[in-house]
Amino acid sequence: MKGIDRSTVTETEMTDLITIANDHLTAQINPHGAELTHLHDADGRELMTNADPAFWTGHAPILFPVVGVVNEGVIRLDGQAYPMQKHGFARHSTFDVVAQSESSATFRLTDSEETRKAYPFAFALDIVFTLDGATLTLEAHIHNRTDAAMPASFGFHPAFAWPLPYGEPRADHRITFDADEPGKLKAISADGQIAVDERPSPVEDRVIALRDELFAKDALVWDPIHSDAVTYGAETGPQLKIAFPDTPKLGIWTKPGAAYVCVEPWHGIADPEGYTGDYRDKPGVFEIAAGGTKRIEMSVTLVTTTI
Repeated sequence: MKGIDRSTVTETEMTDLITIANDHLTAQINPHGAELTHLHDADGRELMTNADPAFWTGHAPILFPVVGVVNEGVIRLDGQAYPMQKHGFARHSTFDVVAQSESSATFRLTDSEETRKAYPFAFALDIVFTLDGATLTLEAHIHNRTDAAMPASFGFHPAFAWPLPYGEPRADHRITFDADEPGKLKAISADGQIAVDERPSPVEDRVIALRDELFAKDALVWDPIHSDAVTYGAETGPQLKIAFPDTPKLGIWTKPGAAYVCVEPWHGIADPEGYTGDYRDKPGVFEIAAGGTKRIEMSVTLVTTTI
């Protein structure tokens, strides 16, 4: 467990978490939810949320088979209604560890009698974590094990330390997009659905200066997102580059006052307000052909800059 400050890791976590490491980064993943729980640099500094229960105890949940809230707590498929919780069931499910090496681990969730009550499909969801230099890559492989097309949504939801542990003030942190983002943002209704109205974008010259009031009305949501990556951190000092080449939407979120900011690449979105249509027709839902696989990737790179 190279570089970890053991005083910040509980005995239970030390027992239960799967650790992968190299000379640059150490990642720890909880098989419950296949959730990235810690990401430390070579000196043991934590790059992820402190999971303060006063704000949010999540770290990096996997969102499947829905992203966000569904109207009335159900998805509708072929005339049937199926109960579905916010962000789906993967984040509350225990994955099997099916492969592990010093720098890589693969976690698998397969359908069960319980999952089919909410999502009536045979599937396997593999989440692969790989360290290569100063980059952690997460790959989702969604396998359709049915003999017909399978609809799905998917999202990543990692929460990074705000401020990062390099001595720069919280107020100096920002997010820089790698492409112009000229459009307005989606607004979120009081019950978490996508509202009809839009909201102005806080992006100026590809940059958001992070401040708590941006999140007074929930997440910032880009649909579509034009960038394939963003860079997060203070202008001076180490930063994180978060790349998401396969996802057409992006959420950025925190609870005001919390010590984290989430950068969330999504291939899906919450229901439009009042949506009662078929799940297959919902915005953001994709279909995987019978026997096929959908691959969705994101990566996090620790970029060291010269001050």
